[in-house]
Amino acid sequence: MNQNENSITSLVSAFSRAYHSLYDSPKIFNDFLARDLISDDEFDMISKNMIQGISFFNSKIGQEFQEQPDKILKWISQIQLSPTPLARAAFCEKVLLNEIKLGTNQYVILGAGLDTFSFRHPELDNTLEIFEVDHPASQSFKKKRLADKNMIIPNNLHFIPMDFSKRLTDQDFILAGFDYSKKTFFSLLGVSYYLSKREISNLLSHLFSKVPSGSSIVFDYGDEGLFKSKGTSNRVENMIKMAAVGGEKIQSCFTTDDIEIMLEKSNLLIYEHLTPSMINDRFFSNRSDYLTAFETINYIHAVKR
Repeated sequence: MNQNENSITSLVSAFSRAYHSLYDSPKIFNDFLARDLISDDEFDMISKNMIQGISFFNSKIGQEFQEQPDKILKWISQIQLSPTPLARAAFCEKVLLNEIKLGTNQYVILGAGLDTFSFRHPELDNTLEIFEVDHPASQSFKKKRLADKNMIIPNNLHFIPMDFSKRLTDQDFILAGFDYSKKTFFSLLGVSYYLSKREISNLLSHLFSKVPSGSSIVFDYGDEGLFKSKGTSNRVENMIKMAAVGGEKIQSCFTTDDIEIMLEKSNLLIYEHLTPSMINDRFFSNRSDYLTAFETINYIHAVKR
């Protein structure tokens, strides 16, 4: 992303969570505050752009619903935009809440974007310190939006502005109040695709070099089919094209062996690995709408020995 621009992918991800919360049932992940962080103009702009671009996604759907724009938007949201942001957030937060019961008291959100966890869980104010790490431009955008909406920043929420694809410094974490002696949970959602394999490996090594045993991370990644599979209605291919147009080119995919080797270097063991079919069974079963798990996208929960 450019130095002074908010991430387009983070805005579209928030839009997808907001749309799901407003219009879909049953809920996979109910981010009921996401809509508050998107202006009316932004919500309308994204909606209109998606509807007008239906020929890019599926010309047959465009013809079938040419007089019903709401149905076009529903199709695009449920097929293309929402599946991965919803399911990975549901997986991550379920793991996190369990880790808190096991003694985790620090949560680091890497590439936080317009995340709303701290605002949705005020009951954790005295038990969990939350650190949002993101590009300075994205973080400035979020802070302004919070101020515009008169949303009070919780006492346990700390912001660390950082382009962690280029640098990750202990000093920035320490200044924000992070304690390397405490058991910590990290999330890296929607980020691995845009970093090189070396950058991801270096990031994990740095994160887990000082935190204690039992600290863990949840992240999503594209498997070896990412650049080969077209997916339902070409949605995998479309995702790659949309990211490139938005200035955030997708760079990395992994085999299972790649993942295991990379995690081993950081002394991490895979505790849970969800493949696309497993994600579909867990989060999308028995639905009557378009929502299904995204092909080629996997979720990992890894724990430090």
